[in-house]
Amino acid sequence: MSQQEFDVLIIGAGISGTALFYELARYTDIKNIALIEKYNAPATLNSKGTSNSQTIHCGDIETNYTLEKAKKVKRSADMVVKYLLLQNAQNQFMFAHQKMALAVGESECEYMKKRYEEFKELYPYIEFFDKAKIKQIEPKVILGEDGVNDRAENICAMGVEAGKAFTTVDFGKMSQSLIEQAQKQNKNTFVAFNQEIVSIEKKDGIFILRTHTYQEYRAKAVVVNAGAHSLYLAHKMGFGLDKSCWPVAGSFYLTKQKLLNGKVYMVQNPKLPFAALHGDPDLLADMNTRFGPTALAIPKLERYKGLKSVPEFFQTLQLDTTVIKIAFKILKDPTVRNYIFYNYLFEIPFINKNLFTKGAKKIVPSLKASDIYYAQGFGGVRPQVIDKTRGELMLGEASIVEDGIIFNMTPSPGATSCLGNAERDAKLICKYLGVNFKEDQFASELL
Repeated sequence: MSQQEFDVLIIGAGISGTALFYELARYTDIKNIALIEKYNAPATLNSKGTSNSQTIHCGDIETNYTLEKAKKVKRSADMVVKYLLLQNAQNQFMFAHQKMALAVGESECEYMKKRYEEFKELYPYIEFFDKAKIKQIEPKVILGEDGVNDRAENICAMGVEAGKAFTTVDFGKMSQSLIEQAQKQNKNTFVAFNQEIVSIEKKDGIFILRTHTYQEYRAKAVVVNAGAHSLYLAHKMGFGLDKSCWPVAGSFYLTKQKLLNGKVYMVQNPKLPFAALHGDPDLLADMNTRFGPTALAIPKLERYKGLKSVPEFFQTLQLDTTVIKIAFKILKDPTVRNYIFYNYLFEIPFINKNLFTKGAKKIVPSLKASDIYYAQGFGGVRPQVIDKTRGELMLGEASIVEDGIIFNMTPSPGATSCLGNAERDAKLICKYLGVNFKEDQFASELL
């Protein structure tokens, strides 16, 4: 058994883990930092470009965000843009596409007008689009089912035209960039792939981590950024037992051509805890339109990685009467129940395309089932956390902070919030270790 010792060890080389790796290397006095990843490359799961919508979720068109949440998310989103500008990533893996939040029908249009007035101060670049403007910039959204005449409903939107704000990032490439930049700092930055951490224990103030290959690492502090597996590892240490994990997988459908010029989001149903369907130009599919995501509860912590995470799911679910009561509470609402039911149908061949097209027609009325195909291998897993003490599903990031160790579960917008979450964790780790966080340098570069 070989052994290595570090000041801080990060588990997980997705966008969250690599963001922290970079910030610790650049903005702290910590000298020895390790990043350990179970697979053979960074960002192979939820940070991969095919696993998410490649969107900088800054809160301007996400109608499920309150103004307060938008302010918080915007700060982190701006940090992503500033980091990538420092790396000259614009038009390489960061892009300024057109985007809008679309309202269909009188009630949604009234809602959108009020939202625009409420949010325009926070987002000075945002514009209000009437039907004529939408026809100019997104003609497929205006055309009716016949593809010739304009749709009958009143529609409007709030958004931004192409080139006026950065909207799109390949977070997989950003993860690789963060590792490369961290390794350029004058620190001992160690990165290991194909090393799955299977146990963590704390002995005499030092964390001892063992891998599936019997490698042993030691660290003064540990941060676990391993998606749904963060809670799995926390439970193995006896932490976070008041929380359960309900993994939700998102699937997508791709079109055979470019139907939309930019991102088109819809008004969120307030009863649904998951993002409304939207259309995006896909960076990895020749900019053809990708519709989604669906929301499918699955008994796995990882998707497209075999059945290994099925027993790990059941260990992390911690099924008991409290979890069952919360599940029944969620399913009691017919809107939520029907939504979940239809999302399972979206996975069934022969009927899935026709059913999915009905919902996507709200964005592109002329869309036909023959225009789309199921995006095999696309979509990731978001670890929705159940708080058994409060008796509810937690929406947004969840963390467990213990003495010298942090476990992060980051559902959407985890990628957009990566540098903001990393700032929080870096400061906690610096305080624990009694070292300096370089506030002035951090602020000058990222804030």
